[in-house]
Amino acid sequence: MKKLAIFSSVFIGILAFAQGIKFEDSNFSAVLAKAKKENKLVFVDAYASWCGPCKLMVKNIFPLQNVGDFYNSHFVNAKIDMEKGEGIGLAKKYNVKVFPTYLFINGDGEEVHRTLGYVEEKDFIQFAKDAEDPSKRLTSLKKKFEGGEKDPEFLKNLATLTMYNDSEFAAKVFDRYFQQKTTMDQEDVQLLLTATQSTESPLYKIFQTRKAEIVKIFPEDRYAKFDKNVKINTVIKKSYNADTKSWNDSYYLTESQKFLTKEESEKILKRAKASRALKDKDIPTYEKLMLEMYKDYSAASSEELNSLAWNFFENVSNKSSLEKAVAWAQESVKKSENYANTDTLANLYNKIGDKKNAKIWAEKSVQLAKTEGQDSTDTEKLLKSL
Repeated sequence: MKKLAIFSSVFIGILAFAQGIKFEDSNFSAVLAKAKKENKLVFVDAYASWCGPCKLMVKNIFPLQNVGDFYNSHFVNAKIDMEKGEGIGLAKKYNVKVFPTYLFINGDGEEVHRTLGYVEEKDFIQFAKDAEDPSKRLTSLKKKFEGGEKDPEFLKNLATLTMYNDSEFAAKVFDRYFQQKTTMDQEDVQLLLTATQSTESPLYKIFQTRKAEIVKIFPEDRYAKFDKNVKINTVIKKSYNADTKSWNDSYYLTESQKFLTKEESEKILKRAKASRALKDKDIPTYEKLMLEMYKDYSAASSEELNSLAWNFFENVSNKSSLEKAVAWAQESVKKSENYANTDTLANLYNKIGDKKNAKIWAEKSVQLAKTEGQDSTDTEKLLKSL
């Protein structure tokens, strides 16, 4: 019996290993120390709790045996929510702005490679192999660029890898990439629009000078709308002082009203202030601004209302404000019922103490998740608690 017990425990261990990536259950300092001791890199799944692609990676890719075999033998693995606990500081240190981001870090805490997004098994393993090959790491790719590399595929890959965490460098790469491209296809235009964040970027000049090519692929009204958004983003960025966390309203209103109506300008400023307040965890300011903006929410989309209601669920504690969020969630469901907004409604009802309605909507949400092929794990946990 003892031998059988030993064999069973070994067999269970093998099964656990084969189930996929094993993530460390310790703080980041301990993870770094372990990696240094074992002469390995740290692989970090930098995620956010609300991120859909992050959840799909957990469901579809991380549990695969081939993925687990490679990552467990080559790296010390860490899974860190970048919006909670020590993840907040790590997101700032490693400039994580989109999710999921995958970081490869040495034992001294230095980033050597990164990539991002939902990827299939083969590419996910290839990313890991690239991280271990000094000639394929991001640091080496940057040096190759500085050496004058002009291959379009190389440039496109490098620009895509850096556009979210080092936009200034990515703009230089894209600038060289578009110099090599005598014609632009749909993917090129999409990359240009994604990367162009400011009127002061060299990419904005490309956006202007190659308008004729762009409007052959995207309608001219979309071009004009994008142009306006870039101008708005530029003015907003210049209006906010991150060090003092203060706004220069006068500058914003003067500059934005050169291309916006007074009403549009003021509305956008209020939304920008609310977004910044949420990011800075200044919940009273965020709550106040959103309640003002959504007194009338009849014209808001289902997605917009659901996002707003969920933000209130996660951050607001005032019951009357939460009851307003319930109304937003109800309207979201009325406009387009789906797993996401029924889940939001169930959670809000639970938070205000209405267990009966929370259960009704949680049950509906789980059923919709099955129909839509969504992961309803969190909703099922809520349902069991009711």
